[in-house]
Amino acid sequence: MNPIQEQPELDLAIKPSPDINTINGKCTLKKDGAVRVIYVAGLPIHHWTEGDQRAEASAMVNLVMSGFADQNDVALAFGKTPRTLRRLQRRFEAEGTDGLGRPRGRPQETQSAPSPWVRSARVLHRAGLGVRSIAHRLGVGKTAVSKWLARVSQTASPTSARQLATPERAAPASPAGSPQNDGADSHAGFDPEDRWLDRLLARLGKIDDAEPIFTPGRRVPRAGVLLAVPALAQSGIFSVAEEVYGHIGPAFYGLRTTMVALLLLALLRIKRPEGLKEHAPPDLGRLLGLDRAPEVKTLRRKLTRLAAYSKAEVFGRKLAQKRVAQRGKALGFLYIDGHVRVYHGQRRIPKTHVTRMRLSLPATTDYWVNDRAGDPLFVVTAEVNAGMVAMLPKLLAQVRRLVGKRRVTVVFDRGGWSPKLFVRLLKAGFDILTYRKGRWRKISLSDFKRCAKTIEGRRVAYKLNDRNIRLMKGRLWLRQVTRLGEDGHQTPIVTSRRDLAAVTVAYRMFERWRQENFFKYLREEYALDALADYQMEPEKQDRTVPNPQRRAVEKQLAAARAELKQVQALYGQAAATNEERARPTIRGFKIAHGKLGQRMRDIQERIAAIEARREQTLARVPVRDLGGEPLVRLSRERKHLTNCIKMVAYQSESDLFALLRPRYKRADEEGRTLVTTALQSAADLEVRDGELRVTLAPLSSPHRSRAVASLCEELNGMRTCFPGTRLVMKFGVAS
Repeated sequence: MNPIQEQPELDLAIKPSPDINTINGKCTLKKDGAVRVIYVAGLPIHHWTEGDQRAEASAMVNLVMSGFADQNDVALAFGKTPRTLRRLQRRFEAEGTDGLGRPRGRPQETQSAPSPWVRSARVLHRAGLGVRSIAHRLGVGKTAVSKWLARVSQTASPTSARQLATPERAAPASPAGSPQNDGADSHAGFDPEDRWLDRLLARLGKIDDAEPIFTPGRRVPRAGVLLAVPALAQSGIFSVAEEVYGHIGPAFYGLRTTMVALLLLALLRIKRPEGLKEHAPPDLGRLLGLDRAPEVKTLRRKLTRLAAYSKAEVFGRKLAQKRVAQRGKALGFLYIDGHVRVYHGQRRIPKTHVTRMRLSLPATTDYWVNDRAGDPLFVVTAEVNAGMVAMLPKLLAQVRRLVGKRRVTVVFDRGGWSPKLFVRLLKAGFDILTYRKGRWRKISLSDFKRCAKTIEGRRVAYKLNDRNIRLMKGRLWLRQVTRLGEDGHQTPIVTSRRDLAAVTVAYRMFERWRQENFFKYLREEYALDALADYQMEPEKQDRTVPNPQRRAVEKQLAAARAELKQVQALYGQAAATNEERARPTIRGFKIAHGKLGQRMRDIQERIAAIEARREQTLARVPVRDLGGEPLVRLSRERKHLTNCIKMVAYQSESDLFALLRPRYKRADEEGRTLVTTALQSAADLEVRDGELRVTLAPLSSPHRSRAVASLCEELNGMRTCFPGTRLVMKFGVAS
């Protein structure tokens, strides 16, 4: 009997051929002339004739729905996109195979669905706005608006397209003196004190910012703050904000309006959003060209929205670049100093020494860089209250990116004293100017000479001594200019500048007090130390901070040393009053004062033990090794953003003061006060001939009014438009 022979396996694989397109491991598409066949595991399951789009679509959909292949593989094999395949699948599920054969495009004799803006256009048209106004507000062409209004009206009423295309004629007449933003009829029939329509459009997502439309009026409270708009516009803050943040979504109070509001509120000394509760929103809204100014919750939401972008540092850096481009000549000397913001809350944040309070308190340190005139350039928040020596390289790295290769002299106080750091700064192309720190040899009074010079229009005179000094064992040569005060106190100044006169070196060093005055002014007038929010950020766990245990040991050591000094003083007093006839020898004196001597020795032993324990305690430890409540830091994004806004507001105030200085004799004594008074004064508003005319009320005296009037003439020459409009601002003072 013959053994059973095994049958050979059937070869179902499709032989490779140019006419065969592989879909995946088990599916192939074969072209046989005009016939198309799909094989699954070698078995034909679909076939159709080339050009039969319904059969081809059905094959593609069935392959996907049967699980033989995924959308990407099928789309690639048939030369389609996955999106097309998904659309065919939805048609098959809704209409069956009949939907697969429907031709592309909209069915004949049917109209396309109206665009989303058509509904808004109808609302605007009913409100009395014309085609041009509607197109301007919606950002759509006038032809499209006319077409859709005509089409909608034909289905609703027999009004002709020609009547709809020119609805301005049927619009209600505008009240006398109503503002025209650019001299056109774009706001005919529009009430600027009731912006319900723009709020509706913002709600529908049609506008990103409300258009400023000013209401004419007399003696508008605080309208004098508009004097600062030309200086604010020159700072570039509005273009920088648009470049950095883009927009903050469809809103009535958009990015531009938010920036204008924050700046004007800062100049009006409304220091925090909560201060808006004390002012009527319609009154403040007239300064913005709106019916109402943003209220507390709205302004806080806008700040939170901007802070969510985490671009405050980029915003500040670009503002500094604008400032450098405008005032590059004022950057020959840069003043750097730290400002400590004390924290009075319950959370645990790092402590630092507060110089003005002479205490160590929970606080955050900000380092400001100011130009030669004392105006701020940019600000950086220090990590864990880092000192001046640690922050100077980081600050000057940003300065180098701003000023390029030019050589700049940095002026700072004794907190930045470090000869090793000076070597690095000199190699990096910076010059230094600072006070000398540590011990140094006093100079003979006969070596001082009186030096006088007129600098920046001011006559200055000092008693100075000029000499060279060596540091780091002769590796660093610097120049020391020492000033002799009226009380005989000597103040040594160290610099690398050898090209300046000694009196100029002293003058530039003592001008550092401008920065101190700047901190005091912003603290009192702009609430620089106020919290922008109550958010906290976790401190980095690997960052090192001063060890609190070592601080406690050092405190014990200081107390023991103070106690030792007291005992030694008592022992010395006893020795001074010792009667030699009663105790002629040292031995007798020690025996008589044995308890006092034993107490002194005990304290010395305790001091030695504390010093040994201090040596075994690390000076700095990582944050993760700290016990107790976690160490946190104040949220920096929103605070940095508000600091930048206050900085620009102060810069604009300084620019107005600089324009006023040559026109007011007492500018140095009360010039900035006069600028602040003018900004707070009432003014008449008038919109005419494409101009926004701001006429300030007379000031307290004729000579002050004349000074501000000359300032207005200077501002009129700038031809500045109010942000968001084509209205040229024109200023004056009423007689």
